[in-house]
Amino acid sequence: MASITIRNLDDDVKTRLRVRAAEHHRSMEEEVRIILRDAVTDGRTGPRDLATFTRECFASLGGVELELPPRGPMRAPPDFS
Repeated sequence: MASITIRNLDDDVKTRLRVRAAEHHRSMEEEVRIILRDAVTDGRTGPRDLATFTRECFASLGGVELELPPRGPMRAPPDFS
């Protein structure tokens, strides 16, 4: 696992972080790991494909029923003789 050092952190931020960690019964280090993980995952549990992403973007607009054109007979298979 990687390590990160944060320099020049305001004392007020450190104090609020310590209080938040204590409220969750965690160490400050564990609290920071959870905050960073949640910040970069953006609520997603795994990778999404393009179809899922598009569906989520346009779901609020409602659906559209498209007319399917009538199907004609299949063409004759090619003759390779």
